[in-house]
Amino acid sequence: MLLRDLGPLPEEKLRHTAWKRGKLLINQNTNEPMRPSDIVTGSLTFAKPEGLDEHDHDFNNEIAKAALMIIRIQPDEIKDKRALEWSHEGILAYSKICTHVGCPISLYEQQTHHVLCPCHQSTFDLSDGAKVIFGPAGHALPQLRIGVNDEGYLEALGDFDEPVGPAFWERG
Repeated sequence: MLLRDLGPLPEEKLRHTAWKRGKLLINQNTNEPMRPSDIVTGSLTFAKPEGLDEHDHDFNNEIAKAALMIIRIQPDEIKDKRALEWSHEGILAYSKICTHVGCPISLYEQQTHHVLCPCHQSTFDLSDGAKVIFGPAGHALPQLRIGVNDEGYLEALGDFDEPVGPAFWERG
C-alpha cells in the first residue's frame, strides 16, 4: 500500500497566496502602501497585499496565508546571502505564519533579530533566512522577494518561495 492511497493530495491552493509580482505591501495598521523610508531599522511591521477586501467572503482565508512580517536589518548583519538578495536595502519580508501549527508570530527580540511563536515557542532568526533555532517548527519561515516600484513603494516580486504555514506530507 502506498502512503498516497491514504488520502487525497493537498490542494494546489495550499502552495499559493494572494502575493503576486507588482502587489504593493500595505501596512496592516494604516492601510497605506509602504515605502522603504517607513521601515525603521530594528522594528517589526506587519503588512498585507493590496487588493484584499475585508468584506470579501474569503478574506480571512486569504489574509491568513498572506500575512507578512517586515523588518529592516543592516545589510552587513544579514547572514543568509539569499535572504539579502531577496531584500531591498536590508528590508526583509517573511510569512507571519509559524511553520509548526500555523499560529501568528508576533514576538520580536530586536537585539538578536529573533521572532518567537507564542503557541509553542518556535524561534526563528530573521537575520539568517528565518531559520528555526529553537522549538518544534520543522522549517524556516517562507520569504517574500520584494523590491521598489517606479513610484517608490515596496512591492512583491512574486509569491513566497515555499508554501506558507505548517508542513504537509506532499510538500516539495
